[in-house]
Amino acid sequence: MTSPVTREVPVTVRVFVQRFSSTPRGARLARRLALHQLHRWDFPYGSATSDTVRLLVAELAANAVTHGRVPGRDCELRLSYTPGLLLRIDVSDTRGERRPPAGAGGPVRALDSEGGRGLLIVEALASRWEVLDRVPVGKTVRAELDLGPDRRRQAVEH
Repeated sequence: MTSPVTREVPVTVRVFVQRFSSTPRGARLARRLALHQLHRWDFPYGSATSDTVRLLVAELAANAVTHGRVPGRDCELRLSYTPGLLLRIDVSDTRGERRPPAGAGGPVRALDSEGGRGLLIVEALASRWEVLDRVPVGKTVRAELDLGPDRRRQAVEH
């Protein structure tokens, strides 16, 4: 008796990396480049996944240029896409101070305050997120989106 042959589907992780200036203009550019790259990876503009990533990159890039800015140093956007499985968004800055994630003992802002709710948006939209040390200096905020079969279908149908 022969055992059934199972075929493994090769997985290619696609990566996009771009530095941007630590300015509001740089944050807008990071968001636009992320959407353009997603479109090239077959997540059309206006799809559920594209819209989710737009909000995540906008928030993370705005935080990087507002709170992580070091004059003369750039921020970095890295998108990693594993087809059918995962989309990872990393936004790095060169300021080493790390704040605890929302719900992890960090300060909770009042709902009527002008700021401080951005990471709550990240918490609501991402499958998971974390703050990592960046070598040699700084930090990276990583948000991940699971792309199971249901999520991929929603992205195309939206």
